[in-house]
Amino acid sequence: AQTGETVSIISSGDAGVYGMSSLVLDVLKQKNWTPGEDMEIHLIQGITAANACASLVGAPLGHDHCSISLSDLLTPWPVIEKRVEMAASADFVITLYNPASGRRKEQLVRACEMIKRHRLGTTPVALIKSAYRKKQKVILTTLDEVLAEEVGMLSTIIVGNRNTYRFHDYLVTPRGYSNKYTETGDLLEGQQRARTLNLAALVGDLK
Repeated sequence: AQTGETVSIISSGDAGVYGMSSLVLDVLKQKNWTPGEDMEIHLIQGITAANACASLVGAPLGHDHCSISLSDLLTPWPVIEKRVEMAASADFVITLYNPASGRRKEQLVRACEMIKRHRLGTTPVALIKSAYRKKQKVILTTLDEVLAEEVGMLSTIIVGNRNTYRFHDYLVTPRGYSNKYTETGDLLEGQQRARTLNLAALVGDLK
């Protein structure tokens, strides 16, 4: 690229999420590269595995959620373990990237054990293999049963939080509207009505 060639580095999913963008920028930092110096960089967004997989199973990411890679090739396992424990205790919906490989099985077992300290074994779980590829496979299961499934590096696992439920072949994590309003739209006791954006005032401020 520094000699004037057009170079593309391609990642599956989104290049900025567990992809190659961070590596490219790391290398440029080490080379003391300055924007505009001898080449331009264009980062083109894709679709993350979490979002692609979620779209196949409904709306499991409807509330706060996080993504954690279980691969310890670049991140020490104690760090990963702490992140899983904290995410589970905080009741995040958790998307697990790189859950297992041919030589790496115990990490997923350990992660499930930690999550089950904070959630019921009946918690809905989605296991998606090769999302939007020819060998796509979607399995809806539970935290108790997910380890019985075949899991590999092309698998992504979405573990629901305490409020996630299964509705037919969909997983839904409610945003919380049913905790705020009645079926007729009235506020429940102790709740405050949402505030509408005052467009007139906003426009006035911009002027």
